[in-house]
Amino acid sequence: MSAVLKRIPVKEQDPKVRAGNFEEVCLGYNSTEAVEEAKRCLNCKNARCMTGCPVSINIPAFVHEVAEENFEKAYQIISESSALPAVCGRVCPQETQCEGVCIRGLKGDAVSIGKLERFVADWARENGIRPTPAKEKNGHKVAVIGSGPAGLTCAGDLARMGYDVTIFEALHKEGGVLVYGIPEFRLPKEKVVAAEVENVKSLGVKIEKNVIIGKSVTIDELLTEEGFEAVFIGSGAGLPMFMGIPGEQANGVFSANEYLTRNNLMKAFRDDYDTPIVHGKKVVVVGGGNVAMDAARTALRLGAEVHIVYRRSEAELPARAEEVHHAKEEGVIFNLLTNPVEILTDENSWVRGIRCIRMELGEPDASGRRRPVPVEGSEFEIEADTVIMSLGTSPNPLIASTTYGLDVNRKKCIVANEENGATSKEGVYAGGDAVTGAATVILAMGAGKAGARGIDEYIRSKD
Repeated sequence: MSAVLKRIPVKEQDPKVRAGNFEEVCLGYNSTEAVEEAKRCLNCKNARCMTGCPVSINIPAFVHEVAEENFEKAYQIISESSALPAVCGRVCPQETQCEGVCIRGLKGDAVSIGKLERFVADWARENGIRPTPAKEKNGHKVAVIGSGPAGLTCAGDLARMGYDVTIFEALHKEGGVLVYGIPEFRLPKEKVVAAEVENVKSLGVKIEKNVIIGKSVTIDELLTEEGFEAVFIGSGAGLPMFMGIPGEQANGVFSANEYLTRNNLMKAFRDDYDTPIVHGKKVVVVGGGNVAMDAARTALRLGAEVHIVYRRSEAELPARAEEVHHAKEEGVIFNLLTNPVEILTDENSWVRGIRCIRMELGEPDASGRRRPVPVEGSEFEIEADTVIMSLGTSPNPLIASTTYGLDVNRKKCIVANEENGATSKEGVYAGGDAVTGAATVILAMGAGKAGARGIDEYIRSKD
């Protein structure tokens, strides 16, 4: 393959080295590599990459500026559409979005759009460049619930429009799933997430932490007593799901949410912190998504032998191919076409293993994937002292249950209009995992942008 058809490779930590630390795996491009990669862009007149981006970044324009070494201009172009470019450049599934429809990818490798976005955002941070704020305020107040990707995006867009925006965050640290849900080796918290949050605050957004909406204050009180004209709900989906199999109440069984939150917020990855988390020697992670990969790779770094147990084949793994590849390189063992039926315990109710059954793929189900069917008589055991359940999450029902007139569906997700985030309650908008259930960071950001547009239209219509 000629040089122009092949993308510039990105340096990574050696798998044997990184399996024992929490430093970032991917090292990113330097300026020379970024410029060389950007020059591979065809500058298409009909840029399909933009249609593949949930937040509609002007990809050809920013890539062109990188090729011309105008890195600050490239950053400002990205910032017009994205509040979190350094985050998206690291955790976005570009291979199924912008890069997945890149014309260059029809003959050769797609342009490495995600790595270029990361380079630009990192360059801006290292050189003290911030997004351009709104020139003047418009006198209207909006509340945003949750400081995850949906909330930060909605708040940032509204602030740019001139709104006085306050984010209410339940935890003691802002960032939502970016802080508690994604491991340090994929998304550095202080270097990247904290800096992106500061960029949003630099637009004039205020953040109040340790405020639990539904307990500290209700949405109705925000609208009727606190002077807010509209509310955006971006509270995410933090309620874990379990299988309902025997032994799930045993000591040593975690949800992936709890395991990753303890590791991230309570710094279990640092030797100088005494964090209350079980450092299992033999860990089984049940599930096949990105969160399962994160939990497995975290347990590996804490010194465990780690098995992924997933009931479908590798072709159906929902995790990003890059994350699966990295997990395998680091030594995670994959038990595919395997489903747990019981968690085994000792006399003190501690996990001692997990009983599984082998599966085979039958006819497609409603999701379009072939349904896994148990193979009779194929049960076997995997020795384990820790089991991490990574089966998805649903929204916490607290907000919906304390807000009059807010409709939810049978999965307890808030019902909202996909185009503008409008809910059944006037002045209340919602987006991200609180509406869709657990999904990706970039889809939550897209919903945050839609919510900002909807709120702006709503308040303008009242004027």
